[in-house]
Amino acid sequence: MTVPLKTPQEIEKMRVAGKLASEVLDYIAPFVKPGVTTEELDTLCHDYMVNVQNTIPAPLNYAPPGYSPYPKSICTSVNHQVCHGVPGQKTLKSGDIVNIDVTVIKDAYHGDTSRMYYVGEPGIQARRLCETTYESMWRGIEEIKPGKHLGDIGHAIQQFAESHGYSVVKEFCGHGIGVKFHEEPQVLHYGRAGTGLELKAGMIFTVEPMINAGKAAIRQMADGWTIVTKDHSLSAQWEHTVLVTDKGYEVLTLSSGSPAKPVFRS
Repeated sequence: MTVPLKTPQEIEKMRVAGKLASEVLDYIAPFVKPGVTTEELDTLCHDYMVNVQNTIPAPLNYAPPGYSPYPKSICTSVNHQVCHGVPGQKTLKSGDIVNIDVTVIKDAYHGDTSRMYYVGEPGIQARRLCETTYESMWRGIEEIKPGKHLGDIGHAIQQFAESHGYSVVKEFCGHGIGVKFHEEPQVLHYGRAGTGLELKAGMIFTVEPMINAGKAAIRQMADGWTIVTKDHSLSAQWEHTVLVTDKGYEVLTLSSGSPAKPVFRS
């Protein structure tokens, strides 16, 4: 596997793209409330990206091999939807949880990030799942530094999520990112510590665990994109784009509205 190491100039462009992606999530937050449709959220994000940021929504018409072109500018995955939820006429109601996944292109470079949002007041179980998934992501990120391995990231995520009774989706993973939306390496959210690719300064990839309240099994909906839990249990996901630095890591998808890094639980 050939994993590109970014130059200082490329890293600076990735910082810009990452911050812009995160600012889309800041912008949309006040609109995520009962009564809004996911299509309305998509329209708001699209207009903000194109008209305010002068960025390109990377998902729009994105078509990897075997897929029809993705029809929207963001992904909105609600409740038992795991990822790649296609915005439409679904109206959000109080108690829902929704992941909004945004990737912008700025000066040819991609910034990719997602957050969970509560619609109104979430239930205790939904809040606990979202918080545990967030901490799982950060525990994975904390493993990142030169000399560590991809398996260390996946192990930290899996160990924490499963210790709280949750399951890790294994069919989808994080990925390298830069001028291409998806590059090497693939970043699994499960695995054994000390295994896999050795991390080197200049690598940039996403960490984006998908954690289910029930079993790990998933299925694809008829639209060819939306993934849901087979047992209809809730699912949550968070995502950051991360740079391996000389001494550790730098999260590139932070902005003024980003949730704080969690205080780790024992």
